[in-house]
Amino acid sequence: MPTIKDIANRLGVSVSTVSKGLNGASDISEELRQLVLDTAVEMGYSTKRSRKEEHRKLCLMIENMEYLTTSDFGYDIVLGFKQNAFRYKWDVTVLPMTPELQLEEKYDTFLLKHGYCGAFLVGFALHDEWMRQLANTTMPTVLLDNFISCNPNVCCVGTDSYEGIDMVVRHLHALGHQKIAFLNGSLYSLVSDQRQEAFESAMERGGLPVRKKLMAYGHYVPESAKYHVPGFLAAGATAIICGNDLIAMGVLKECRSRGLRVPEDISVVGFDDIPPAETTFPPLTTIRQERNELGRCGYVMLNSLINHIPISKTLMRPQLIERGSTAKVRATG
Repeated sequence: MPTIKDIANRLGVSVSTVSKGLNGASDISEELRQLVLDTAVEMGYSTKRSRKEEHRKLCLMIENMEYLTTSDFGYDIVLGFKQNAFRYKWDVTVLPMTPELQLEEKYDTFLLKHGYCGAFLVGFALHDEWMRQLANTTMPTVLLDNFISCNPNVCCVGTDSYEGIDMVVRHLHALGHQKIAFLNGSLYSLVSDQRQEAFESAMERGGLPVRKKLMAYGHYVPESAKYHVPGFLAAGATAIICGNDLIAMGVLKECRSRGLRVPEDISVVGFDDIPPAETTFPPLTTIRQERNELGRCGYVMLNSLINHIPISKTLMRPQLIERGSTAKVRATG
């Protein structure tokens, strides 16, 4: 486990400064204190105090999402949640989840047995067993990109998919594209359903045709592209919007393998703005989700529920990041 000295070396400050930051001393600035805390969490440090406070425990459960490296979508979400929780002396357990584990024990029982005061659930599918149980849970619970109605103990945080998809459609329409395809993520996902609805609504508002042949559900992985891009091309697509950046990277590869140039022959747009999106060829136009802020907001909402403040949902603003993978539609005829 990293030591206080390790944190001091990383930040280029004294050991005493790090100690003050970790223990809430009043003679350093709040900005420096937060920097010390954020760095401590990123390096995997935990204080003796947090290890002893057994009843100050939160759980971050993560499923169907990579989060261990900086290029993974879930990395900054986990980091942001832990950073905010650590600041207020909560101990956070990050727990990978599987459908099988959810069948072994009830959700509320699991949290109570392990002494968790609440949980942040990331990447869960609509048909997961614990999602069904959340309708009646008494445990404070925050969901990423999922929603449970009529239970004041559960709330959700996410990025506004409707606004994000609308930005993309308007961007492509302004470039002259009309035959716009949408390669969505997985079925049984609330965010996939929302983005599908957002796409169809944005196309209709722009007076653009919505064609079944130009829409498909896949999975949130690059391999989805090879199954659906050929059909989109055969239907005359000049642009493809993707459910996330990983799908978009697969689309870029599939287009290259077919001798198509991006964006000269076809435009491609992702969603998320994970770090590799800047280094694709060409760099990927995408919708940015502020993932660290999603994690931080997840903690704020969970802390509110723990303190009996019933919150329903919070949506972050998306941002269109224009890069080299979109351009004006190629003239024909």
